[in-house]
Amino acid sequence: MNAIADMPSSASTAAFDTPPGAPLIEVRDLKKRFGEVEVLRGVDLEIARSEVVCIIGPSGSGKSTLLRCLAALETYDQGDVRIEGELLGYSERNGKRVRAAQGEINRVRRNVGMVFQQFNLWPHMTALGNVMEALLRVRHLSRDEARRRANAMLETVGLAHKGDAYPSKLSGGQQQRVAIARALAMEPHIMLFDEPTSALDPELVGEVLQVMKQLARDGMTMAVVTHEMGFAARVADKVMFIDQGRIAVQGKPREVFHDAGQPRLRQFLQNYFDRNAFWARGPDDVEQR
Repeated sequence: MNAIADMPSSASTAAFDTPPGAPLIEVRDLKKRFGEVEVLRGVDLEIARSEVVCIIGPSGSGKSTLLRCLAALETYDQGDVRIEGELLGYSERNGKRVRAAQGEINRVRRNVGMVFQQFNLWPHMTALGNVMEALLRVRHLSRDEARRRANAMLETVGLAHKGDAYPSKLSGGQQQRVAIARALAMEPHIMLFDEPTSALDPELVGEVLQVMKQLARDGMTMAVVTHEMGFAARVADKVMFIDQGRIAVQGKPREVFHDAGQPRLRQFLQNYFDRNAFWARGPDDVEQR
């Protein structure tokens, strides 16, 4: 992959309306239910400017639902989600909370970018066209300006040479990097990543994580749902362990990974380490059966 050490940072140059020291994301008593199943059971969290928060936990614990609530892709039933100080998804009318109009929701979340497990690229558009599309349709940039910004973002993720390639001609890792470029082109203040490497072959994971590491070094505020424990341990400022819809443990990576005292967290980490024990021992140490 091309070096991206000189990549420009949207986070470092963007103008923020929130006061210094105020969290960019603030969540209080967040609850979400699907039918009879309570998926989020009173989640509280804060993410500060330029902070990288990694969210870990077992499948079905509510990690992805939490992230989707932060992007207003799911409605939440109770609590507050505030993006740069503004309530997301609801407004107050005559002392009652009502669902906000879609235009108001879009305005509040305008500075939030999201990258999903699946790449969701338009198959009939080139990599460059995929990055340009939202700039043309949502930001209403001129075609020349959209092309300039899209090319810059492809260069940011090490894919300047793939602008004319269609998704079917790109590897999974390259497609995910195009998806990241597409999100970055909108100049977000906050990036949400929902297991961005889970659909990739193991050999392709590293190139996506490298882009994310560079974003973190450049000061992008990030919330990352991940099963990549090494990435979380090395890059995160804070790690949150979610279990059964609640944040059971949160703290600095060393506190979570090395000084874990919570029984459910210890069990989760032990299961992870057991699955990866082959790599810890080395192939020559595998038991012969």
